[in-house]
Amino acid sequence: MITMALIWLAILLFKLFYTLKRLGVSPCASAIKPADVTIMQPILSGDPALESVLGSNLHHLSGVCFLWLIDDDDDEAARITRQLMLRYPQCAIAIQRYIAAPEGVNPKLFKLEQARAQVTTPVLLVLDDDATLSASSLCRMLSGLNDNALVTALPWYRAAGNTASRLLAQFVNDNSAMTYLPLLPFTRPLTLNGMCYALKTQVLARVGGFAPIMRHLTDDLALATLLVRARVEIVQSTATVRVQTSVPDFRRYCRQMHRWFLFATLLMREKTAAVNAAIFMLQGLHPLLLWAMLVLTLYGGVAEAIILVAVLIVRYAALRRVQARVSDEIPAHPLLSVLSELLQPLHLLHAMINRTIYWRSRRYRIFSNDRFTSL
Repeated sequence: MITMALIWLAILLFKLFYTLKRLGVSPCASAIKPADVTIMQPILSGDPALESVLGSNLHHLSGVCFLWLIDDDDDEAARITRQLMLRYPQCAIAIQRYIAAPEGVNPKLFKLEQARAQVTTPVLLVLDDDATLSASSLCRMLSGLNDNALVTALPWYRAAGNTASRLLAQFVNDNSAMTYLPLLPFTRPLTLNGMCYALKTQVLARVGGFAPIMRHLTDDLALATLLVRARVEIVQSTATVRVQTSVPDFRRYCRQMHRWFLFATLLMREKTAAVNAAIFMLQGLHPLLLWAMLVLTLYGGVAEAIILVAVLIVRYAALRRVQARVSDEIPAHPLLSVLSELLQPLHLLHAMINRTIYWRSRRYRIFSNDRFTSL
């Protein structure tokens, strides 16, 4: 039990040290102005928070151009976007409607590739329709951008008022910074955060746009691979992006976690054995050690219970320190936090067994990153 606790503590302290070190780096001033940026957002209705999230970006990001991409048959998205155009007449907004993506083509990338020809600004920023970017985060992202780079943001989740939503948010808020940041001193980012990233339009044109990866389901991993092959630098910024997705019940929570973990397995398929070993040591081993210590405590005595309590206290303090640096809006839910970590091996097992995912109103059978079918 003591050996497990020490290994667990060593992993935590390693991640904590490099995460806080990275979060403490101050951004440089950027010569890029908001007027030089077009924010492209593929929009799909179905989430109750869609209108408020889109409106929040319009309210906070003055000066940028917005290009909203909706499906031709998505009347609800058309209604919401039209209302927002009327509500924010001072904002530069363009709305484009597109037919459904062909079979085997990523619907998000399908719209992005068609729309990028309409971008006339030097910088393109792709932002998911459930993500809110502040003006300060935009400036921080632009400060890390150069003529041969993509800058990606650091996500955190705002939960709705139910337990399923809080549990999903807890997973992201516990793991986001401690996953993306600790390896940066040793290697380039393994992928990018597809919820929010920025790059020069000329860089995207140089790699052929989104066309080479349109048949890949995990667009962030596919784009990262494409850019690395073209020797484009991926910069993991500490600029935060707030994500707000409604999770009405535990069934929807399980679907979301299943999708994320299945995507994680696709990422690991493309990495070397050494990289996968590092991923396991830093991300996969922790929940297994926590499970082992919990089982030993249940069948042990007072000494085991004291060690487990000490581990949980250290864990709580470390996570809260990181979360406070990411956003002072992240609440503390210690019990949900522990439960979230204990559930991770189960989510991974589910993803390895079941290769069918739900993506809002759509359902896909996944064979590989570049081979999937609609169901």
